[in-house]
Amino acid sequence: MLSFRIISGQHKGRRLRAPKNLPVRPTTDRAKEALFNILTNQIDLTNSHLLDLYAGTGSISYEFLSRGGQTSTAVDKHKGCLAFINETAHQLKLPIQTIQSDVTSFLEKNRQPFEFIFMDPPFSFTREQFALNLDLILQSDWFASGLLVLEHPPEIEWNDREQCIESRRYGGSHFSFFSTK
Repeated sequence: MLSFRIISGQHKGRRLRAPKNLPVRPTTDRAKEALFNILTNQIDLTNSHLLDLYAGTGSISYEFLSRGGQTSTAVDKHKGCLAFINETAHQLKLPIQTIQSDVTSFLEKNRQPFEFIFMDPPFSFTREQFALNLDLILQSDWFASGLLVLEHPPEIEWNDREQCIESRRYGGSHFSFFSTK
């Protein structure tokens, strides 16, 4: 079993256990706590809708909603991941809509606006694969304002991108923050 917890908010301290057979690399509790400390100073979570791309276990969605976020749309192509998210959302009574789709296909078709996007692709992706999805979001008209956080391996840098406003490192993960404002 993969174990993680909700760090703060309504479900603070709640420990969740996901099946081991899910193809995920969950964001560590330490990195997630640091991320949300930054976010609470940058966006109003209580008026935001999250787009959780490559949602995996849904850890970011649960944390976001526990802290007062409005809704979350979790996109992943793995049926088992979405089943776990749906089951957990039902148990915790959290407003999460799940969509089974390849993320690139979803982004090409999406028209719904989001104020906050979290994207955590597989670390095996090349910079070009990361960039394809990043460009689909940053060049869209449905993400005209808001914040995009990309979790990526340390060997890939995004500081050369005009929309990249900040990067932070937590252990083996890097978070790069993008804004179109």
